[in-house]
Amino acid sequence: MNGWILAAAVELGGAGAAVLWGVATGQPARRVTAQNLATSAVCPALLLLAQGYGRPAYIDLALLLALLGPVGTLVFARLLTEDLEEERPGAWGLTWTAAGVGLAVVVALCVATGPGRALVKLLVIGALLTGGNVIAARALSGGIQGVRGG
Repeated sequence: MNGWILAAAVELGGAGAAVLWGVATGQPARRVTAQNLATSAVCPALLLLAQGYGRPAYIDLALLLALLGPVGTLVFARLLTEDLEEERPGAWGLTWTAAGVGLAVVVALCVATGPGRALVKLLVIGALLTGGNVIAARALSGGIQGVRGG
């Protein structure tokens, strides 16, 4: 086991506990927020595992997850509009923490990777992960016009 795999295990353990707690307890607002956090936690873990095991295919999975994860959260926000109106989730602390962890992982991997096509792919993943997480969290809290009356 190297440092990359250990970092992925620690990151998945901490985020996994928060996601399980959010999904197992609470109203639909907390569950949808936990789904958004799960996407934001698994994507950096896939990047760390790709570096640890030397498998570039995991980076492609992380790219797909960074693209489709926030879209799924937006679909849930749209479908559960009535349920989410009762209780607006306020998870900005979790949102910025997840975005910070994702950016830290992407920066560390960019330094380890060096210039090339893999660096560009990592930068795209970082932008999608951070931007998608913030947009999805804002949609859940009612801040985007047309999604939840924001």
